[in-house]
Amino acid sequence: MVFEPPKRLVRALGETAPDGDDWLEKLPEAAQQAVALRELTVERVQVPGGRSSLVVLVRAADGTPAVLKLAPGRARPEAERAALAHWDGRGAVQLLEPFTAEGVLLLERLHPDVSVRSLPEAKALLEAAGTLRRLWAEPPADFPFETVAERTGRQAEAMRARAQADPEVAPLVDLALAAREELLAAPPEHRLLHGTFRQSKVLGGERMPWLAVGPDPVVGECAFDLARLVRDRVEDLIAQPSGAATTRRRVKRLAESLDVDQERLRGWTLFRAVESGVRAGRVGRPRDAELLLEFAGWL
Repeated sequence: MVFEPPKRLVRALGETAPDGDDWLEKLPEAAQQAVALRELTVERVQVPGGRSSLVVLVRAADGTPAVLKLAPGRARPEAERAALAHWDGRGAVQLLEPFTAEGVLLLERLHPDVSVRSLPEAKALLEAAGTLRRLWAEPPADFPFETVAERTGRQAEAMRARAQADPEVAPLVDLALAAREELLAAPPEHRLLHGTFRQSKVLGGERMPWLAVGPDPVVGECAFDLARLVRDRVEDLIAQPSGAATTRRRVKRLAESLDVDQERLRGWTLFRAVESGVRAGRVGRPRDAELLLEFAGWL
């Protein structure tokens, strides 16, 4: 089988690829080797798939359905492996192989085309929040993960640079950076977080109705993790005349349902929305940037 990377993956990785990166060129051969090594039978490449990895639906030699995932180093697949091993199936997809191969994960097969995003909005938020709660575990003693301070520190540098080049975004960037400084001064807890949690990252399963996939794990406070969920379906929020009020109610409802401080959730939602909007503008996605920055302005 020829492993053709989906257009979505090619486009997304092209936005972040460093000069000289040849991971996509080597991907078909790497996928063939991974399949042969594990004696897998390939069913199909998942399309449109993710933005940072190739996802292939396969069957093991004994017929067990599984997912083979290949990701470049900049997507931090080894951190994902470590987090999934630590969760050991509690709220998240299960690792299926004890040995490791850099950038390659063999995972439990969920229902790839069924996410909580397919549910009505209120139900989707409820199920997603319940899944997220199960992931908030004590990190391992010698955790190999970034902290929230480290990750947002890198992001803050890029935000400042963008604000200097584009004065229109500077006021929101200043607000977001001030919120970050205040939030990092006294974090209330230290947990292993999913890192990039949203409705589309929660898929239907057999062991449990809903399980999380695709973490970019980080260690820090729970409000940081929940913040990305606040802006799910942002395009629908922007289209509503009452979008700003709906957003504020969502912050309140999610904070109360997961015992997270409402103001801390609002602050991290602001930072993450501005960071995502600035990044979208930087890589040439002006429509996404406009939506995210308008959303951030409501906070």
